[in-house]
Amino acid sequence: MIRNLIAFLKEYGKSVLGLIGLGIMVFFIVSAVFAPCIAPYDPHQMHKPLEHPNSDHLLGTNDIGQDILSELIYGSRVSLFIAFFVSIVSAIIGTSLGLLSGYFERVGFFIMRIVDAFLAIPRLPLIIVIAAFMRPSIWNLIFMFIVFGWPFTARIIRSEVLSLRNRPYVDATRMLGARDFYILGRHILPNVVPLIIVQLIIEARHVILAESGLSFLGLGDPTAKSWGMVLHYAFEYPTIFISEIWKWWMLPAGLCITFTILSLTFIGYSLEELINPRLKRVTRL
Repeated sequence: MIRNLIAFLKEYGKSVLGLIGLGIMVFFIVSAVFAPCIAPYDPHQMHKPLEHPNSDHLLGTNDIGQDILSELIYGSRVSLFIAFFVSIVSAIIGTSLGLLSGYFERVGFFIMRIVDAFLAIPRLPLIIVIAAFMRPSIWNLIFMFIVFGWPFTARIIRSEVLSLRNRPYVDATRMLGARDFYILGRHILPNVVPLIIVQLIIEARHVILAESGLSFLGLGDPTAKSWGMVLHYAFEYPTIFISEIWKWWMLPAGLCITFTILSLTFIGYSLEELINPRLKRVTRL
């Protein structure tokens, strides 16, 4: 196991895009974890409104005097927490149901009908409609993202399990008297872990965009400091586009979202290259 991990890290280290994406993500994660130590001020503390960037406030202040840099640093906590919590829980639910539906045909039929029903519904528009009628809360957003996030993972894992369950080594294990759940946990699950990781990255990327979009529309938690809420309050200011305020208020939050999505894209693409060698050969051509 340790040897495989070391070999995997060596292969991943050969990807320039993967290292760039990982470096950007580590930067934001460190900022989120050590926000109280890094942020110059409490994000709710008020100073002189609409200060230009200076030595005291590197990105200036917003319309009520809150330090924008501190908002962005603390905002990384909310945005990344929602993204990774939702993607991990969705991966666990989707993987479990995908394994069951791919290995057990009768159970799989009913599970996949539920998955088809969820996939037939436009995801983001429905989340927007539901969020408009629910009390603004981070946990309400998390709940909605999980409800509509697991079916994608379940379908992908199921398709892989369908091809793995009839492999010779699985048949040999079954003939030796191994139980179904032992086969699932010992021989099938380890082979779908790379797919789970890639799907987790894809889901995290989608959740960051969705949370930022909902917060920008005013459907997020107004008491939470997230990048989307920073954009929401910036766009509500009446003279945001006819003054220079947007340069230090709106633009940095948008860049944080952009670089986070870019880092997840680079990491996901590098992982796909490792999982699918044919993709690596195509990129070289």
